[in-house]
Amino acid sequence: MRGFLASSTGVTCAAALALPLAPPAAATTPAATTTSPAPPVTRAAAGPEAYAAGGTQSLPLASRSSDRAPGAAEQGLARRDVRPFSLVGVVWDNPATELHGRVEVRTRATATGAWSGWRELETHNADHAADPGSPESTSGRVRGATAPLWVGESDGVEVRVRAETTPGTARTAPARSRLPGGLRIDLVDPGKAAPPPAHRARTEAAQPAEPAQPAVLPARPARQKTKPHAGPRPRITTRRGWGAEEKLRDKGFVYTKKVKAAFVHHSDTGNNYRCSQAPSVIRGIYRYHVNSMGWRDLGYNFLVDKCGNIYEGRAGGVAKPVLGAHTLGFNSNSVGIAVLGTYSSKKPSSAALKAIARLTAWKVGLYGMNPRGKTYLKSGGGNLYPKGEKVRLNVISGHRDGFATNCPGKKLYAKLGTARAKAAAYQGR
Repeated sequence: MRGFLASSTGVTCAAALALPLAPPAAATTPAATTTSPAPPVTRAAAGPEAYAAGGTQSLPLASRSSDRAPGAAEQGLARRDVRPFSLVGVVWDNPATELHGRVEVRTRATATGAWSGWRELETHNADHAADPGSPESTSGRVRGATAPLWVGESDGVEVRVRAETTPGTARTAPARSRLPGGLRIDLVDPGKAAPPPAHRARTEAAQPAEPAQPAVLPARPARQKTKPHAGPRPRITTRRGWGAEEKLRDKGFVYTKKVKAAFVHHSDTGNNYRCSQAPSVIRGIYRYHVNSMGWRDLGYNFLVDKCGNIYEGRAGGVAKPVLGAHTLGFNSNSVGIAVLGTYSSKKPSSAALKAIARLTAWKVGLYGMNPRGKTYLKSGGGNLYPKGEKVRLNVISGHRDGFATNCPGKKLYAKLGTARAKAAAYQGR
């Protein structure tokens, strides 16, 4: 069925009881705020390949219980019609505040008018972030957020959020945590196709520091004379190729010294996307990272879809040591690679694993690293290693190796040994 939605299988702190359906939205429901506004494009006015700028609708959540105080333990949004969107996430004001509880959404497919079942959003998303104390993390724009979920083109939404309940004792009743302040749901329209040439020209002219780029960088043989163990460069779809709207991100680029390790992630956006939709999924994640979470750019350095296509992530040059926001505490001297999808219970495709191997063989090889080897990185601070500690890690590591998290999912993490062996073979080791 067209418009069928993805299910996020990430692990939340605690499950909660299902909440009753809310009545239809009343006239007193708080008004939505919108960033990067974009009027809807009607099917009559534009074909499926026509360019349309994306945007984000931000709708505040309201208390769903008698407790109306800020941070009420049950909040939500009654079923309502909205402008078309394809990716959804819940955001709150303070990035240091964790959401302990359950977040669920259901959406209505634009094509069929059918409502999905309830889908759960991963609430532990702070582990994908800039390092503590870095200019990006202290910009004043950063917000707390769930992982985003790709739902396909939709025009209706309903939300329910319930804080976890802590066990009671013989003398006390169970207590329910309060939810973070400023809860709202962000509905992201990734836009359609790539910007037209005139739009690209204006963007490129406004940022002369970034060289003109083709849509795709073709595969290139390894230059063994200069880098004896660098694998060949794989085919990479550039930001221009997937339609990045460059005016969204901060100007300029930030670099680290080198690339000593690669951290593998899953995007946790669900698996029900077609590979032809991958550019749209990436544009949605990009908008969510920048407009909703307040980062300077897309957090990951590279992304890989389930068909094995590789995409440039954060801007600054695919061969350069661009500082990302992917592994809290270990962004320096590393590269972050996210496989689009959720791999807690679903195995990654062989094509995606091959792409990880090809990409890491080339990228870490540029800096003389062996994919089957070990390296040391200094922690920038996190929940596994204190700031300043030198940590011995695999050159190809999973996100959970640097931070206590489910990412990159049990099934993908179990395949990293295969990726290491293949990457070393691509380097001729």
